[in-house]
Formats: sequence, structure tokens, C-alpha cells
Amino acid sequence: MNHDNIPSRTEASVGRRRPVVAIIGGGVSGAGVAYHLTLALGDNSPAIVVFEPRPEIGRGLAYDTDDPAHRINVPAARMSLLPDHPEDFLGWIESNDAVADDPGAHRPDGNIFPQRRLFGAYVAAALQPLVRSGAVRHRRALVTGVRRDGAFWHIYDSQGGQTFADLVVIATSHPAPSAPANLDGLKGHPRFVPDSAVAGSLDAIRPDDRLLIVGNGLTAADIVASLARTGHHGPITSISRRGLRSRGHSPFPQEPFGDFEAAPAHSATALLQLVRQTIAKAEAAGQTWHAVIDQVRGHGHAIWQKLPVAERRRIVRHLRPFWDVHRFRIAPQVEDVLEEAIAAGRMEVLAASVGDASRNGEEIQVSLRRRHALTLERVYDAVVVTTGPAHGGILDSQPWLRDLRDRGNLQLDATGLGIACNEQSEAVATDMNADASLLISGPLARGTFGELMGLPQITEHAAFVAGELAAKILADAGR
Repeated sequence: MNHDNIPSRTEASVGRRRPVVAIIGGGVSGAGVAYHLTLALGDNSPAIVVFEPRPEIGRGLAYDTDDPAHRINVPAARMSLLPDHPEDFLGWIESNDAVADDPGAHRPDGNIFPQRRLFGAYVAAALQPLVRSGAVRHRRALVTGVRRDGAFWHIYDSQGGQTFADLVVIATSHPAPSAPANLDGLKGHPRFVPDSAVAGSLDAIRPDDRLLIVGNGLTAADIVASLARTGHHGPITSISRRGLRSRGHSPFPQEPFGDFEAAPAHSATALLQLVRQTIAKAEAAGQTWHAVIDQVRGHGHAIWQKLPVAERRRIVRHLRPFWDVHRFRIAPQVEDVLEEAIAAGRMEVLAASVGDASRNGEEIQVSLRRRHALTLERVYDAVVVTTGPAHGGILDSQPWLRDLRDRGNLQLDATGLGIACNEQSEAVATDMNADASLLISGPLARGTFGELMGLPQITEHAAFVAGELAAKILADAGR
């Protein structure tokens, strides 16, 4: 069955039609590809179909939130759908007076940290004219199957639709967190939350509940801020193996500092030494570590390219937690909530892991194994898991991805961060050959491209993938 004028197999098998590009996932990664592809080809654009079950293209998992406590963790002036125009989002905010009812968005240093939903609205607004004109077709459905059918890709969806496409872009969300096995005994408890991204998952937590958060990253911080907004005042314990938590932003504006491209490091140890040396130089020049990490992020692809796979794995295994807490900075409004809770003695951050957890009626008994210290025996009323996406489980996260893996079309990348692809972002099959018709956009290409988690890098990569698609389409048209 065919819906919404999506090209059928018959139309796809004759020469009197435009090529079809199917984009699976309508968050920023997928929306960015669709937007930049139409921008690159104009009237010569292919038929673009975006599979996204949400009402609008552009929000995705990250920006599909109405919680006012959830804020972007990058100043608005550095977020944009257009890599060459980094202040485009800020201009959109100003032209739409979009933070008029949110005085908390403005910071004393002049930066704006609006609610996260606002960036989703900005991306959606950029895509809406393309959807209305028919340049981009929004298929409000989940993909249930993707299979090669001769020269085309056959895509099945949850609405019973079938689409044939020449080119496919995988731009799906991160997989859900993987709860530690030691928490299996808590399944079914009304206040055990294995995935806080599920709508309403925190509603069961009561104002005075004793709360354990497993994980200390940005998601944990968001949860504390969300619960504080709704009146939670019970004690909170937030744990991670090293006791690290996300850092704040620079105390003053500064440009990126250092050079990591001219003589790139070829090992994890050399890179770590270079970063430390550069931070020392920055501090001697009156700057902070923030400027150095910003430069590492900007040079991330070049750095990653020069590292052998074994060294990339060492970074993922040993250095990634330290990188994450410096790279993914907390929004200042959220940081204020955390600092207040810690100062009041209501929240503690521990270097610990869960040794054992069991239910005793409605109470949850947990053994916390601390680093270089005695085990703590604690009782909680609620437990929330925020350990971050289970990157290594991406190909098991959806049936159609699992099927593509089983058929040899996809494989996990060597670092375990996502899906294997080459420098053109083409998926690398299990026979190690790249498929020019199957591309990866966004964080799932992180294993090849390195730094692909921050919004600026995600939009840059979306524009890159769109350029690769445009080149393929123009080359095919010229034959």
C-alpha cells in the first residue's frame, strides 16, 4: 500500500522520475540533511521522504520536550542549523521575540540559554516551508523494515506504507540507556526509571522521596532541575564510577586556544599530554581550560583521523568520561539548581557503582560500592538510570537495524560508538565494502568522524552528508 504520494515501486522502476532519498529519523540530524539537500540542489532536488513519527520534523528526541527546566547547554549564539551562519538561531529568537516570556533565559554575561524546546521549534520552522511545498515529504510513521530490492531500497513503515528509494540516510536517535544488570531486581517497581526520556517517567517520584540517580552527566542534571521545579525536596544521591559531573561554562568569553591539527597526536597518551600542555599555556596566557577543549572539539575530526583504531578504543575506554564532563557543559540555570542542592546538603555526588539492589516492599535497598572506600548500605524510594546511550547496542535497538545487520548491510564500528561508515559517511557492510546508497548522519557516525555529539558538529555533519548525496545525484544525472 502506498500513502502520501510517496513514490511506488512502479514509479521507481522507470526513468521518468526524480531519484528518491529516504531519511530515517526526523531529528536535527535527519532534518539537517533534508534542509541542506534542498538548499544544494534547488529545483533539481530529489524526492525527499523523512520518516518521523512526531508531528513535526526537526525536534527529535533531544528537543521534543515541554519541560521548562530543560535548557540548551550551549549559548544560543553558537547554535544553528546553518554551519556558516552560527548566529542564525539567535536571529530567529530575536525576530520572533521567542524568549519574551522566559526572563531566566538571559544570563548576566549577555548569553542566552533558552528552553530546549525552542531550538526544536526553530528547526521545525525551517523545515515547514519545505514540507508545505512538497519538497520534503513528512511520513509520520516508524520504519519497521528496510531491505535491498534490486537497485532500490524497500522501506516498510508502521502505517502499512511501502517506499522505494534510491538512497537511504540513517539518522536515528541514540539507543536508550542500558541499566546496570545489578538493577534487574527493581524491574516493575513504580519508581524505578530505566529510561528518563520516556514521557511521564518521573511523574511517580514524590516530593520527599529519597532518590538515587545512577549517572552524573547532563541527563542527571536535567532530572534534578525538573524535579526541583515540580517541588521535589527529598535527599538525592548521584553516582558515577569516578564521581565526575558535568562542568560549567567559561567565566568570560574567550576564543579557542591551541593547535591540534598541525602536528596531530598519534596515540591516546600523546593526545592527553598535548591537551594538558596546552591548558597550562592557556592558563599562563590568562585563559581557562574551556578555550582548549573548544579547540580540541573544533579539530576533533582531524585529530580522530590520525589516530589508529587501537588508540581510538583506548580513548573511548579510558578518557571518554573525562572528555564528556568537560565537553558537555551544563546550562548555567541548571548548574545553579545543582549547586544550591549540594550547598544545602540535600544532594551528594559520589564516586560509586551499584553493588546490589533489591526491593523491600516499596523501599529499595542498595549497596553502593565506593572507590577506595567502604561499601554504603542505603535505602531509597526511587532510582533513575542516566548512564547515557548504550551506543554498542544501536544495531539491536530497532528490528529493522537488527535485520540490516543480520543481512550484512550494517555493522558496529570498531570503537563501539555507533555504525561503521567510511569518510564519505557511507555504511560499511560486514564484507568491509562501503555501500554508496546507504549513508549515516549524526552521532551514529561518531566512530569514524570523532566529535559528533555537540549540536554544531551535528549540523556540520548533516550539511556534509547532504553534500555527498547531492554529488551522487548530480553524477547519476550526468550519465
